[in-house]
Amino acid sequence: QVQLVESGGGLVQAGGSLRLSCAASGRTFDTYAMGWFRQAPGKEREFVAAIRWTGGSTYYADSVKGRFTISRDNAKNTIYLQMNSLKPEDTAVYFCALERARIGSTVYVAGLYDSWGQGTQVTVSS
Repeated sequence: QVQLVESGGGLVQAGGSLRLSCAASGRTFDTYAMGWFRQAPGKEREFVAAIRWTGGSTYYADSVKGRFTISRDNAKNTIYLQMNSLKPEDTAVYFCALERARIGSTVYVAGLYDSWGQGTQVTVSS
């Protein structure tokens, strides 16, 4: 089993920055990728960013490309999401997730992730 603990959410004005962290513990040896998803009220959970555990390739939703940066610290089993130039439409609960390696793995589909954090609220005021 894997446990994911997120931190770093909060309230920020438009144009500001926040950094989210997600620490993984437990079974992480077969991790394919870790990612961030978000869910705003009344909307479906959507992909934000992901990073491959081996190699470090990164992937971003078009809506955050150029503003958000995902990174990892393998020694700490931790990923980060640096969010700059925040907009009110970025307001959501942000979830960290971990996907194990399997045939057909892809970072974009929430249903393929095996473990989820509890979520952290990010609110951007205009």
